[in-house]
Amino acid sequence: MPAVRIRSRSGLPAALIGVSMCALAACGTQSSASAGPAVESRAKGTQARSAWEEPSSYTYTLTSSGGERAFLGTFRVTVRNGSVAEAVGLDESAKGIVKRWPGEVPTIGRLLEDLEQARHDKTYRAEAEYAADGHPVRISLDWEENAIDDEAVYTIRAYEPISR
Repeated sequence: MPAVRIRSRSGLPAALIGVSMCALAACGTQSSASAGPAVESRAKGTQARSAWEEPSSYTYTLTSSGGERAFLGTFRVTVRNGSVAEAVGLDESAKGIVKRWPGEVPTIGRLLEDLEQARHDKTYRAEAEYAADGHPVRISLDWEENAIDDEAVYTIRAYEPISR
C-alpha cells in the first residue's frame, strides 16, 4: 500500500461529544440481548478497545468495501494458530485478490490492529461495532475528513471459533 501522510487534528471536541453520547446511551433500559451490536465511535484518535480476545483458530466472512485504500470483496477466511490458513474469494474481486495477493487477507486481530493504528495516527474517523461476545462486526476507517475514496469499511459475519 502507498504511504499516506496523515494530518493531525485536535480530537477534544469529538471526544467530549463521544463521551457524552456514551454516557447517555448507558442510561437506556434495553437489555444487551435486544440492543443489537455495541457501537464504539472513537473519532480523532481517542483510545478504546473491546475486551474480546482473538482465539488462535476461527472462521469468518469478511466483506471489505470503501475507497482505494480498501481491498474490495467478500472472503471466507479460516484462521489457524493466529494466521490465515485459507482465504476463499466469494466474488470476482475477492477471487482476484486471493489469487494475486493471498497474504493480504487479514485476521480479525490484524483488522483491530489497523483500527488501533488509525486511532494512534489521529485518523479523522476510526469506529467499530461489536457483537455481544465482544468480537467486532464492523470497522470503519476514514483517514481524511474531506478526501474522496480514502475510507475503508470491514464487515465481519459468520464468526465461529474452531475448537481443538
